[in-house]
Amino acid sequence: MRYNPPYFDFELCGVKRKLPFVKIKDDMALASFCIVSDTELVRAVAPELVKRLPEVDVLLTAEAKGIILTYEMSRLMNMKDFVLARKHKKPYMQNVLEANVFSITTQAKQTLYLDGCDVEKLRGKRVAIIDDVIATGDSLAALEKLAELAGAQVVARAAVLAELDSVYRDDIIFLKEHYVFTPNEDGTFTPIECEEKKRRRLAGTERI
Repeated sequence: MRYNPPYFDFELCGVKRKLPFVKIKDDMALASFCIVSDTELVRAVAPELVKRLPEVDVLLTAEAKGIILTYEMSRLMNMKDFVLARKHKKPYMQNVLEANVFSITTQAKQTLYLDGCDVEKLRGKRVAIIDDVIATGDSLAALEKLAELAGAQVVARAAVLAELDSVYRDDIIFLKEHYVFTPNEDGTFTPIECEEKKRRRLAGTERI
């Protein structure tokens, strides 16, 4: 199936949006999903994710678009705060832990930092890692590494959307599959078939 620009029609939990197609490299484009300022959508999806979480003590997210989602989830769960891994090391941060990540959105390597005071909030706790979208899983892995270095137990990994092979992971919680696209010469966009989806289609086991 081919999709025509300029927008991809998106609906989740009764909320509809027109997402702009954004080309991030010659052979890849995204239907840009930006939840960071979308109060209506956050209020719709946060309760659904909270319902799916096991018992947790702390929520952990990166300094990215998942912040507003994590705030709303922590509020619904009556938590007094959540832990944020920063993208830049600040002068006031002490005894810092760090982990590297490659972002599919920015197409660049990044480093996440955890302040020593936040390390203490995680130590010995059951942690849920929260993100807006899980694509390659690199950001998730970096957050998980930080949690483990801090002495926490990661008991859940949750996001609003999953892309590509992450859709087939059995260790994440998500609400909907989100396509990544190949830009076509005629200006249309075709969803990329990831390796796992292709394998299942050829085996006749792909879910509809």
